[in-house]
Amino acid sequence: MGERKPKRADARRNEKALLDAAAAVFVASGVDAPVRDIAAKAGVGMGTIYRHFPTRADLVIAVFRHQVDACTEAGPALLAASESPYAALARWIDLFVDFLVTKHGLAGALQSDNAGFESLHAYFLDRLVPVCAELLDAAAAAGEIRAEVPPLDLMRGVGNLCIGADDPRYDARRMVKVLVAGLRCGTMGA
Repeated sequence: MGERKPKRADARRNEKALLDAAAAVFVASGVDAPVRDIAAKAGVGMGTIYRHFPTRADLVIAVFRHQVDACTEAGPALLAASESPYAALARWIDLFVDFLVTKHGLAGALQSDNAGFESLHAYFLDRLVPVCAELLDAAAAAGEIRAEVPPLDLMRGVGNLCIGADDPRYDARRMVKVLVAGLRCGTMGA
């Protein structure tokens, strides 16, 4: 058993590297990007990817969960490290946008697996809504934003602004920045 633990740690690191590479490729090229592009970005052979993720749906689901987990962990870390709660919220929303762009095409990759899609959606909500709420509450408590913004409403608004992200003439990030700037209080105490 003692010999397996290092392999498991290595396997976890390798899987994380694969998922990070796949996420970056998905952001740039969509979930239908060739596996060889992901392999090249990760610095591994295609066989390694298929050994970890036998189907594209397996890979897409793993990237989805990996990014949800990364966004979940980033919220408190950003709150602790940023100059203000609003700055932490804005940075977290940038990560959330990356995630949303990556998940574009998820339904197609899962095809008719409605149960799989529903469980991923529940995972997404259960993990990310509380993090967004924590960031919004901190920024509101600091007097930086209006207090009445529900986290799910903000996340849906960001998601709706990201829908057109595949059009090179549309800058989803710029529109999301406008939305996030609109959370700010007009005057302190307003």
